[in-house]
Amino acid sequence: MASDLTSTEVQRRNDPANPSQHVDQDSSKYSDRLKFLLLFAALCLAVLCQALDNTIIATAIPRITDEFKSLEDVGWYGSAYLLTTCAFQLSYGKLYNLFPIKWVFLVALGIFELGSLVCGAAPNSVGLIMGRAVAGIGSGGIFSGATLIIANSIPLNQRPIYNGVLGGMYAIASVAGPLMGGAFTEYVTWRLCFYINLAFGFLTAIAVFLFMTQKDAGKNPRWSLPLKEKFHSLDVLGLAALVPTIVCLLLALQWGNSKYHWKNVRIIVLFILSGLLFGVFVGLQVWQKDRATVPISVMKRRTIWACSVFSFLIFGSFLAITYYLPIWFQAIKGNTATQSGIHNLPSILGTVILSFVAGGLVFALGYYTWACIIASILASVGAGLLSTLTPESNSAYWIGYQVAYGAGIGFGLQQPLIAVQTALPDYQVSEGTAIIIFVQTFGGSIFISVAQNVFNNKLIENVIAQRIPVDPVSLLSQGATHISSLVDPVYLDRLKSAYNEAITQTFYVSVATAGLSIFGSAFIPWLSVKEKKPKGTFDRNDERQSTEKDAQSGQTSGE
Repeated sequence: MASDLTSTEVQRRNDPANPSQHVDQDSSKYSDRLKFLLLFAALCLAVLCQALDNTIIATAIPRITDEFKSLEDVGWYGSAYLLTTCAFQLSYGKLYNLFPIKWVFLVALGIFELGSLVCGAAPNSVGLIMGRAVAGIGSGGIFSGATLIIANSIPLNQRPIYNGVLGGMYAIASVAGPLMGGAFTEYVTWRLCFYINLAFGFLTAIAVFLFMTQKDAGKNPRWSLPLKEKFHSLDVLGLAALVPTIVCLLLALQWGNSKYHWKNVRIIVLFILSGLLFGVFVGLQVWQKDRATVPISVMKRRTIWACSVFSFLIFGSFLAITYYLPIWFQAIKGNTATQSGIHNLPSILGTVILSFVAGGLVFALGYYTWACIIASILASVGAGLLSTLTPESNSAYWIGYQVAYGAGIGFGLQQPLIAVQTALPDYQVSEGTAIIIFVQTFGGSIFISVAQNVFNNKLIENVIAQRIPVDPVSLLSQGATHISSLVDPVYLDRLKSAYNEAITQTFYVSVATAGLSIFGSAFIPWLSVKEKKPKGTFDRNDERQSTEKDAQSGQTSGE
């Protein structure tokens, strides 16, 4: 009898007409939805933490250069962070495929927090640069990990909204970062800009540990591979060739015509080494095929190389403006750190608002290529307008110019990640995501160094040309906020003019990179997020079929 009752009960519970079954299903769906939202909130907090590290230091840099007497090191405060971020970003693409995402993500977050601690306690400029480098190693795995978790948790057509929110964290950090950095610097200490990351990181780690489970990251059979095979899949040789390639290139760009002449043997050797090591890296990628850090089968896709060109240039443009516009406000307009953060809001708000607008439009229309094209056009126009600023420019000019530039950046900054998830099969999304974030950070580190070189060279040239009675080389070792105390008041206008021209010349770097990004955005295929069937798990059949299709078509499918 008990057996009959049990059987009846089972039938009743499995009956589609039974209301209690729907209650259980609805309850389960609600629980899963709530859990995802809590996890997503934690991911947003992690990305916000990382994004603050990009922007909070911008308004603190002038005060840091005052304390450390290190104006010539400004480029390294950004480049050291971006250098290690992009160098290890590609390796994180492999790590997320080989190990559970939860633990890779938490390790990356822990390394990032360690770097922030070193920065906050730095006794000199070298210590700060080292801390930034350590933080960059961890940073390389934060945003890509958050993106991959979302990609494996929700359908493709819903991702533009959530990716837009993640991108909005960068925009929010861009608003809050300069203000927080300015307030900390002016009223407490610039070191708090880094210590605050420890609190954010602690809360994030707890939330991810509690709310993220293995199924949120998809089922990946590569996690069960032997440790030895995982080690071989990491492409350690490729990483060993890539890191010195980037270091040599950045050193050459940073030192060229500032510390050493372009014809100096050190600069020449650095460029040669960079080229040779890059050749070794490319050779290793071709040799290792699908085990490579950058699989050739992925890079040959039109979506990947077009988005890479666009991301490399547009992000380089963005960071050059981000680092030097606060210096313009403080050196030319005499703003405090807090005031320069407030005056930088038009650019940031333009980025914030248009990032959300673009995400909503892509969700509604399905297509994203148009947003990248608009980004290239608007950003180049906005950067061009910013390059016309003078010491006499009033608020109407610098507000309007910033809005135009920020709108352009907001339209296009997140679209390449959506393009990757749309065009690539699920098993290649992690590699594709890593490549896009790599070229973004690499472009940022390269063009910050280029902008720093332009600034240093132009400032020395202007001071000499205008016969200002100050040592132009020693001027670079002084802070940007105290230029009025460096010369007799009679020469102050001339010095401001020299400073202004040097800063606006760095904006030409942003004009060029944003304009050239059209050669990437124009070639991004017109694919729709509504047309691909979303898949949240690794499927070896998809891998086999995709590989066969690629071999037959020669990668000419337009994706």
